[in-house]
Amino acid sequence: MTKRTVTQQYPDVQPDLAPRTRGVIGLFEENCTVCMLCARECPDWCIYIDSHKETVPPAAPGGRERSRNVLDRFAIDFALCMYCGICIEVCPFDALFWSPEFEYAETDIHELTHERDKLREWMWTVPEPPALDPAAEEPKEIAAARKAADKLAAQERARQEAEQEAEQAEPGEES
Repeated sequence: MTKRTVTQQYPDVQPDLAPRTRGVIGLFEENCTVCMLCARECPDWCIYIDSHKETVPPAAPGGRERSRNVLDRFAIDFALCMYCGICIEVCPFDALFWSPEFEYAETDIHELTHERDKLREWMWTVPEPPALDPAAEEPKEIAAARKAADKLAAQERARQEAEQEAEQAEPGEES
């Protein structure tokens, strides 16, 4: 009450948000096992999940084949979502997180259904949890995300190098 009121000049100046602000939900796809707990527990039924089963060969000779669910579609309709966070709380594999992103307005209400690619982009804006111990090692989720990102970057570099080699090769010469 003793300070002067100051109007924030929002789109020109970004607001200072609390570290754990509830903005949108980010998806860490590598942790999702398609258990569908989040979709079943959602009171608004705004989470859409599609998957298929894949057969995994045995890990050891003489073992049996296993089947696992593979995520085909994960979408959240933010026009229906009431931001209760139940989906994040019930996820046993830490695949969903709150992101502080809040600028996701659309001109058409049908465009508020965001697919897994957009949810994955928001995952990178999720702040790291505070370390419990100053000497603690890096969280496994961050290590897995970094490993996946490095793998994608290596594949992209290999593809670009292959394209460059193909351009440098003479038209009559085969590799």
